[in-house]
Amino acid sequence: MILRREFITLLGSAAAWPLAARAQQDTRMRRIGVLMPFDENEPVAKTYVSAFTQALAGLGWTEGRNVRMDLWWAGDDIDRIRALAHELVGLQPDIIVTAGAPATAAVQRETRTIPIVFRIVADPVAIGLVPNLNRPGGNTTGFAGLEPSLGGKWLELLSEIAPGLKRAAIMFNPDFPAPSTFMPSVETAARSLKVELIPASVHSDVEIEAAIIALGREPQGGLVVMPDIFMTAHRAPIISAAARNNVPAVYYRSEFARDGGLLSYGPDLVDNWRRAASYVDRILRGAKPGDLPVQFPVKYEMVLNRKTAKALGLEVPLSILVRADEVIE
Repeated sequence: MILRREFITLLGSAAAWPLAARAQQDTRMRRIGVLMPFDENEPVAKTYVSAFTQALAGLGWTEGRNVRMDLWWAGDDIDRIRALAHELVGLQPDIIVTAGAPATAAVQRETRTIPIVFRIVADPVAIGLVPNLNRPGGNTTGFAGLEPSLGGKWLELLSEIAPGLKRAAIMFNPDFPAPSTFMPSVETAARSLKVELIPASVHSDVEIEAAIIALGREPQGGLVVMPDIFMTAHRAPIISAAARNNVPAVYYRSEFARDGGLLSYGPDLVDNWRRAASYVDRILRGAKPGDLPVQFPVKYEMVLNRKTAKALGLEVPLSILVRADEVIE
């Protein structure tokens, strides 16, 4: 069954009215479609939605007054993402906001005229979403989620928090493009650190479990989880299997560490969603998406789960403790 839910914006305080006046020059009701590759009940996704709608309200776009927003939940199923992209474009909204490369590519296949503002895309040029970062042209622009150089950074952090690391499994789902984006920097770091890389291609919780069990059979192994919507959706079994098999792991999003994973390092994605509202605002006021440069994250965060480190028998080095933005005891 295809689900569509309308956003409910709770911000209507008097403090917002001066800013709302900015939109009074055009009283047409605008329609914004948002395609989310998350489950409808995913708390993290709801946090992103809230940040985005609050930022829009601050720019003068209020649900029911001058904008109608439709939110489509696709989960991590590629076929469902494509089906919802087709239906969403059929509604002919004024602008479409996407999260992740698969959702963006699916919408782009359906329209080359409706403006698209993407979110959380690792390398939009490499995967063909835009030809140029500074002047993307066409109907697509947005906010990249992760820089390719982060792949090496994750492996370096894993080696730092787990001294003596000899082997590192690189876990990914081959249906998503993330590994090709990050692997060059991972391989460079592996050569420098003298760490053997082990590809761990997974499509299901069963395969996640099997890969981590195999990794945990020998000492001095660790895990780097590649960024994609499949991994985010399946973070609970990944975290659980790593704990049960005594495997230290580094992740790309703070939710992993807050949910029990060892260590995460990546951009502040809530901030990225807030910034995306600025492009939606500019496009609704007449800017062309192709003239707006693709932007990269400006805020990064490291989250350490010290409780998990203790359970794994790891002594967290001071170098990580002093850099952590959040430490979970």
